[in-house]
Amino acid sequence: MKFPIHPKLCVLRSAVLMAGLVMPVNVYAAQMVKKIEISGVQRIEESTIASYMDLKVGDPVDNTAMDRALKSLFSTGLFADVKVQQSNGVVSVQIIENPVINIIRFEGNDAIDDGELLAEVQLRQRQVFTRSKVQSDVSRLYQVYRRQGRFSVLIQPQIIQLDQNRVNLVFEIHEGGVTDIKSIKFIGNKNYGDGKLRSVISTKESAWYKFLSSNDRFDADRLSYDQELLRSFYESQGYADFNILSSVAELSNDKDSFFITFTVEEGRRYKISGTEILSSIPNFDETALNESITFDADDWYDAEDVKLTVQKMTDQLGDLQYAFVDIRPDIRKDRENQTITVVFAINETPRVFVERINVNGNIRTLDKVLRRELEVVEGDPFNRSKIAKSEQNIKNLNFFEKVNLRVSQGSAPDKTVIDIDVQEKSTGELSIGAGFSSSDGPLADLRIRERNLLGKGQDLLLSTVLAGEKSQINFSFTEPYFLGRDISAGIDLFHVTRDLQDESSYDQKRTGGGLRIGYPLSEHWRQTLRYRITRNEITDVGSDASRFISDQEGQRTTLAFSQRLFYDTRDSSLLTTSGMTYWLDTELAGLGGDAKYVSAKTGVSYFHPLADRWSINLLTEVGAIQAYGDADVEINERYFLGGSTLRGFERSGVGPRDTVTNDSLGGNYFYRGSVETSFPLGLPKELGIKGHAFSDFGSLWDIDETGSDISEKNSIRATAGLGLSWKSPFGPIRMDFAIPYLKEDFDEEEHFRFDFGTRF
Repeated sequence: MKFPIHPKLCVLRSAVLMAGLVMPVNVYAAQMVKKIEISGVQRIEESTIASYMDLKVGDPVDNTAMDRALKSLFSTGLFADVKVQQSNGVVSVQIIENPVINIIRFEGNDAIDDGELLAEVQLRQRQVFTRSKVQSDVSRLYQVYRRQGRFSVLIQPQIIQLDQNRVNLVFEIHEGGVTDIKSIKFIGNKNYGDGKLRSVISTKESAWYKFLSSNDRFDADRLSYDQELLRSFYESQGYADFNILSSVAELSNDKDSFFITFTVEEGRRYKISGTEILSSIPNFDETALNESITFDADDWYDAEDVKLTVQKMTDQLGDLQYAFVDIRPDIRKDRENQTITVVFAINETPRVFVERINVNGNIRTLDKVLRRELEVVEGDPFNRSKIAKSEQNIKNLNFFEKVNLRVSQGSAPDKTVIDIDVQEKSTGELSIGAGFSSSDGPLADLRIRERNLLGKGQDLLLSTVLAGEKSQINFSFTEPYFLGRDISAGIDLFHVTRDLQDESSYDQKRTGGGLRIGYPLSEHWRQTLRYRITRNEITDVGSDASRFISDQEGQRTTLAFSQRLFYDTRDSSLLTTSGMTYWLDTELAGLGGDAKYVSAKTGVSYFHPLADRWSINLLTEVGAIQAYGDADVEINERYFLGGSTLRGFERSGVGPRDTVTNDSLGGNYFYRGSVETSFPLGLPKELGIKGHAFSDFGSLWDIDETGSDISEKNSIRATAGLGLSWKSPFGPIRMDFAIPYLKEDFDEEEHFRFDFGTRF
């Protein structure tokens, strides 16, 4: 029997069936978490794992909650695999823990030691091992080797399984050779050859003699720097439209070398048609700045000259209290006539005063040690030249690794704050030295020195030198600001023994001490006064020695008062490139003791840069000593010339000499001079190797004794030679070869000199 179905029921049943087809059924929709079961645990507590899941008993569970729990567990990085399932409210979690790293090792690395590589990787012993971190560390190691120019390196991580879910991680490294720069080429350069442009950039082609340099290794950062060097060079030659179209570094198939190609567009060359200064400073005559302009009309345009002019104008205005002046050069090109007009626009700025000076970074050195080197103090008018001089004064202390003076806006527009930022360096020295000198033979020295004693800037030195022909012990103490003033005071004690048998057939001992005080007379002039007591002893006079030396065997005490007047305009006392020094030394002996004489020496040394890494040094000095009363000038008081003071002759090789014994007797009068040019040898600058060409001249004459067995002439002696100096990793090395071209028959020649010393 069939029952009829109401039409409305048919519609309802169809709707229900359709809903079941299009709407998915959420199997967890009605479930709550009743229990969480965790399996596979080895090291990690179950409660810890549960806390990572962000799911607890009583929470509703659905697809979203399960996915979130799974992702949360994976994101910890503690697990190699995770499975999360649910059945009737019971959540089952199955995990496989990542192993723990037992040891990290590097194999095959010779160029870079383990410590440096370990510092680059992120993984560490007893950390959880993950493959993603391993891949990241491999990438970092590749970067380390590529920075050293090793692009053929191959790094393979090896995982060694151990018990208790531990692993050893071993990076197997095949370093390969250094990938050198095979060639550097330029495309588009018409006015300058490839050779000239290669000399401009810092990257160099590889060559056998560049084994101590890294400039022949590819470095992407250096390549970017080279583009700026090229741009600066062309703009300094007038090519204001210069452009670098591309710089490409191609690695050879065997990864053994790079081929670098620069594509450039030189553009037109411009000349200067004129300059203009537009000043917004009230009541200021801008024509006063014309003296700061470093170029003239009709000169080739030089971007470096424009920068230098801006700096000179800034300094000139800074000396007039305009601390925050803003000068902007506007380069106006006339492309048709290929000329440039340079317009210097100066924005309005007030005159300022120094409100405050802050000293930062000095942990050990007292503030007053730095502040006493300043040319300005709080309340002074701002002066840029004095601030620059203050910065150089602090650098000359040689107490700091870095020195930087920063000028910033003060509490008002007319006030400025000066911040002195320093980074201290070690000022204590305990060193053992070894070396060789053609004058003194093999030598060794021990030095204990503190140049900044107790952070007060005091200098304490104890040194000893042992050499084949000389031994010396020195002690000195210097207080640079005695009684809180710019007065240096100090004490010196010494004991020196010298073997002068080869030159004059005797040995000499000098023991004594002295007091000194120095003070400034002006910005560049300084005077030092000294009082010393010295006991001189001539011993071991040879049986065949000159009678003029035998007569002086024994002890002699000298009490002397001396002064030094010193003038200094060098740009730096540490690394001199320009400037001059002048000195006048006078001494009076006879205020007690055996010696009675008056002596004087004066000289000048002038430094001048000729070109990049080219410089010239001119030096000249004269001296005289004269006894008074019934005394004579003894041999230990006379001057000697030769060796380092007149290259091409032996030490004491010039001057009066006994014709019978050939002993050098010294002299009462001398003069000497030197002209030396230093120049690069085409080697990388960082090697510190320079060439020298020099000519020395001088003469030494006159002693108080007379006789036919004395040879002396006041004629000029002169030499010419070449030298080589190297600031080697082992210490400074200097070699000179000189040949006399003006000499006397009785002079003793020495063509080759060698000096080497190091400390460790």
